[in-house]
Amino acid sequence: MKKLLLFLSFLLFNSFLSFAAEEPNPVLDTNGDEIRPGVEYYMGTTFRPGGGVTYGKGPGNEICPLAVAQAWLKRGLPVTFTPVNPEEGVVRVSTDLNIKFAEPPIIDFCSGSNVWKVHFNEALEQHFVLTDGVEGNSGCETTANWFKIEAVGVQGYKLVFCPTVCDSSSEAICKYVGIYHDDDGTRRLALGGQPYPVVFIKKNEDILKSVTST
Repeated sequence: MKKLLLFLSFLLFNSFLSFAAEEPNPVLDTNGDEIRPGVEYYMGTTFRPGGGVTYGKGPGNEICPLAVAQAWLKRGLPVTFTPVNPEEGVVRVSTDLNIKFAEPPIIDFCSGSNVWKVHFNEALEQHFVLTDGVEGNSGCETTANWFKIEAVGVQGYKLVFCPTVCDSSSEAICKYVGIYHDDDGTRRLALGGQPYPVVFIKKNEDILKSVTST
């Protein structure tokens, strides 16, 4: 009986180790802390010139919905993350998640959500990251709203669009999120283009550093 109990305990222990090993690593902010769902972070970049993310005019002749653009030499607007598993308390790499601006645009002439989504512009033949997406409700109808964060180097990350929320999405697009340079000078987030390595700065920590450095 003791041998049986030891054998079963061994199996359970190995199963636990296997599960722990397969769980993706948590995404860390610039302080080395795990990123939490619903908490506001600035999305800084390790690439210069350029700053964080903000609202921008839609690509081409499109006005609405608003696009996600890179702010010029500014921290931009904070964002929040929502993992595909609503019970997950940590944002992890290689895992589907929603991204949304934590603040509405200053002039809201487009009635839509702050959630990011990918949209194909036929005139420019380019996939852009726009707003007015859907938060949650993972499935084949919402694949355009799901992004992933992947590690780059030691402390950096990149955004990736490669949704796995639909079982029949074998032909889904898998590309990194980069910068598209428009003729009007706007730097919009799009699939492909110039790489856009990012770091995540917790909003309250950003304010604290600004106060203590003065």
